[in-house]
Amino acid sequence: MDRAWMREQLEAFDNLAARYRQSTRPGDFSGDAQLGDQLYKAEPTIKQILKKLDPALAESVDVGKVAGAATARRQVQRALGILENMDEWAKHLEPDAPVLSADQLHPWVWEPAAPLWAAEAWQDAVLSAARVVNRRLQHLIDRHDIGESELLLQTFDLKEPAPGKPRLRFPGDRSTPTWRAQQEGAKFFGAGIFLAIRNVAAHEEAVAWTEHEALEQLASLSVLCRWIASCDVERVTQ
Repeated sequence: MDRAWMREQLEAFDNLAARYRQSTRPGDFSGDAQLGDQLYKAEPTIKQILKKLDPALAESVDVGKVAGAATARRQVQRALGILENMDEWAKHLEPDAPVLSADQLHPWVWEPAAPLWAAEAWQDAVLSAARVVNRRLQHLIDRHDIGESELLLQTFDLKEPAPGKPRLRFPGDRSTPTWRAQQEGAKFFGAGIFLAIRNVAAHEEAVAWTEHEALEQLASLSVLCRWIASCDVERVTQ
């Protein structure tokens, strides 16, 4: 989250709401019309920010109701308090565990997923990422006759390259069991991702993935992409 931007938006809204309240007259709950329009325009963004910090904060924000600006100011002040103390909470209250940053996933995965993720469309984000990984791999080895699980099975196969059938090869000593295990592991791991993740995301109307579970699916795709990036493409030489 961009905390600086969130704080800027909240403080601007709080200032605007304060000015609107000051413009109201005794017995008349309507204030300056121009300020009211600005409040309405800013309200959706403020609600999204409040939801990220504490979903309960956004529920009572409605500038169209009587005293709505005052209520919104109270919730915004609470949100600013949360932002101010988040670093301290993370330091003193969160368990000591590593955090997976989505924007550090492989670009083939996060770039297509990011806009859908922002819309909280977890399933669509995973599906979009899987489709892009498939297209990228097809382009990398110049194979558009097959795709997805079959593409991974053939691309990492231990067989020698054949005409029209390049292979991906990890670096290292190919005579060792470890190298063979890596090739075979990537082969079946990649195929499994498309069978058990991509196909489910594509063919189920609604997958009951939580946000974190969907992030784990993206991380699996990212691991595969890192492996692909580390490999050499081998083709039949003329």
